[in-house]
Amino acid sequence: MNVLATVIASYGLLSNSPAVVIGAMIVAMLLNPILGISMAIAESDHQLVKTSLIGLSGGFTGVVVTALLIGLLHRDIPLTEEILSRTEPRFFDLMIALAGGAAGAYATVSTSLSSAFIGVAIATALVPPLSSSAILLARGELHLAFNAFLLAAANIVAIQLASSVVFWLVGFRGITHLSSTLRSFLVRDAPSIVAVLVLAGVFAVNLRTVVRRELFETAARGVIREGVAAWPGAHLVEVRFDESTPGLSIVRAVTRAPSVPSASDVAALEAKLPRSRDDRQVELRVRCVNTTVVTSHGVLFAPEGPTATP
Repeated sequence: MNVLATVIASYGLLSNSPAVVIGAMIVAMLLNPILGISMAIAESDHQLVKTSLIGLSGGFTGVVVTALLIGLLHRDIPLTEEILSRTEPRFFDLMIALAGGAAGAYATVSTSLSSAFIGVAIATALVPPLSSSAILLARGELHLAFNAFLLAAANIVAIQLASSVVFWLVGFRGITHLSSTLRSFLVRDAPSIVAVLVLAGVFAVNLRTVVRRELFETAARGVIREGVAAWPGAHLVEVRFDESTPGLSIVRAVTRAPSVPSASDVAALEAKLPRSRDDRQVELRVRCVNTTVVTSHGVLFAPEGPTATP
């Protein structure tokens, strides 16, 4: 089931289809081994920990190997937004995983909920980030692959911690053992707690970086849109941002206009752009596509300059 889920997820990621990726989340069977580890920690059952870890490792390996093979097979397909969106783990993702793990654990032990409700952990998306990581690894994108893997690892740890807490709260405390106190439970789950706290710090920093970048890009788009609107007959098509050059943030604006803007027009618009989020130098580059604007009364704007018609 995990291999089939990976096939679904990988092709959904490569085709940029969120609906297909969601289907892969439903098919995947990685949640049960994680819940097994959580139950083992709550009950202090070492044999169950071993069994669950073997199950999780097997499923984990099946997902990575399958996605890696698919990634090698389709290296020519461009990276999609569905793949790249999983390369920027944020604090929000950790909160979603914690809530999903708690909901999955409660659905497992509740007598009033069907086992099908375990699918509420769908939001934590274990297979898609693992598949994204393997696809990126197949293309040599090591940094992006690590970020996607970090998201999957964070989801696993957060689910395990949240479900352990739920199991302990509803009464699975290993009452036949002496280790049934809250203190002993916290000691057993200490590695997960520490890992979640560390990941929370890392993801919070990453979230701050993402927010600052989004604010910069939003403000820059607004300034460019307003400036281009002042050019006769000009229309802004799109704005792209490139930070691949060290110390330089390149803003590329594509416009359609009857005349090419002068260097002074571009310089004046560049001066109005906000400062980069990390104090990079901001450079505006305008790509102008010459167009003719025609109304029912005739030519309104032409490449040789604005032409007024009665």
